[in-house]
Amino acid sequence: MSPTQDQIAQLAAGRVLVVGDVMVDHYVTGRVSRVSDEAPVPIIHVSDERWTPGGAANVAANIAALGGKAVLAGVAGADPAAATLADVLSRLGAIEVHLTAEAGRPTTIKTRYMGGQHQIVRVDREQPAPISKASEDKLIASIEKLAPGCGVIMISDYAKGTLTNRVLAAAIAAGSKAGVPVVVDPKRADLSAYRGASLITPNRKELQLAAQTPCGSDPECAAAAAVAIKATGAAILLTRSEQGMSLFREGSAPLHLSAKAREVFDVSGAGDTVAAAAALGLASGQKLEVAMQIANIAAGIVVAKRGTAAASPAELLAEIGAGSGRGIGGAPGALPLSEVKRLRQGWEREGLSIGFTNGCFDILHAGHISLLRQAASACDRLIVALNTDESVRGLKGAGRPVQSEGVRAAVMAAVKGVDAVVLFGEATPEALIRDLQPDVLVKGADYAEDQIVGADIVRARGGRIVRVSLMDGQSTTKIIDKSRDGG
Repeated sequence: MSPTQDQIAQLAAGRVLVVGDVMVDHYVTGRVSRVSDEAPVPIIHVSDERWTPGGAANVAANIAALGGKAVLAGVAGADPAAATLADVLSRLGAIEVHLTAEAGRPTTIKTRYMGGQHQIVRVDREQPAPISKASEDKLIASIEKLAPGCGVIMISDYAKGTLTNRVLAAAIAAGSKAGVPVVVDPKRADLSAYRGASLITPNRKELQLAAQTPCGSDPECAAAAAVAIKATGAAILLTRSEQGMSLFREGSAPLHLSAKAREVFDVSGAGDTVAAAAALGLASGQKLEVAMQIANIAAGIVVAKRGTAAASPAELLAEIGAGSGRGIGGAPGALPLSEVKRLRQGWEREGLSIGFTNGCFDILHAGHISLLRQAASACDRLIVALNTDESVRGLKGAGRPVQSEGVRAAVMAAVKGVDAVVLFGEATPEALIRDLQPDVLVKGADYAEDQIVGADIVRARGGRIVRVSLMDGQSTTKIIDKSRDGG
């Protein structure tokens, strides 16, 4: 069961008011080479750091990334971290920001120190006390003013003090008055505080704590959800990690969606993605079941990324295209250039480096896999450009390609480390490189750097050229010749 392309396109019509605890996620990345002489701790040689929206701000960022419009209301400090958050949000676009500044209250910062792909330690700087009455009054006034123009009110509760009893009650009342659903991503152990909400999106640990009952098997989850439904009157959308998610509603049979098997890099912010996608689905007029499907796919996409991340419509389309076997952009697994450009822009906003490599990749072999793995390790996101069938014939002769562009694209899209596949029919990928402006251009070491098409374009923007080692004896031509000889 998957949403349709039209239903994903419909997300652009949604407008969500996000109310809650705003934060800044700070990532410090480096290389760990040894343990300190001063204490048994690793030494990180810092190579990069980036700032991304966290908490309710990340929910708003997810809504914007999915193509919707977010209106963010919350409280931040009058400090440099708040200025950093405002700058990051302004670059994301499609987010209308209404933050109340409270002097003397620090903006919450979560700093994650990363040794390569692994988180070594997290440092939190925050003051989780309730906001002042003056801040409550300003925030409530903003909620009441903004709610009528939105299709859903999304309450993002991180228990950092913004959602006091007054603010929470006002937000739920504003939804009722405006006649729009209220979605809650909860942190309170007593879920009755959210009575009046339409949908609550706890994870398994949160539901178990609230219901004071085990939450592992399907029957246990159903029993725990029944307790929550009785306390709140809301539907429960339960996230269950590798088991996917389950929807429980009074008077209806449970609906379970399995998670797509994939390598999990980081679960940071995955709950925000679920809440954002479900809220945007409802705000755009989708049925709850469809909003749940979209949320399930979006969550699967972000856990395969490093750090706090978001999913895009192009990535959703790629997922449903691969799952249904239908072509997108002319071939299964391939995306139109316009969608790849949108992906690239989103990755850049997240502070990620974009790599690019190209080739015919006809009959994928061990040499290709080695090249792709080296390419993926040189960047955060890898785009692979495939020659079309007509282009391959021009390069390799009338008997090629052995596999059609559709098959080659589907196989390439399934390779670990490949984040997007695009087709090109020109003799060289120069125009594509100019359009996509990658940070890293990857080619085999059999090419000198001055022979690599597009190297000048990448160098001009401060990017890198990476020449990767090749495996001896591996080529599609040799495989074809050997098969013809009966070897």
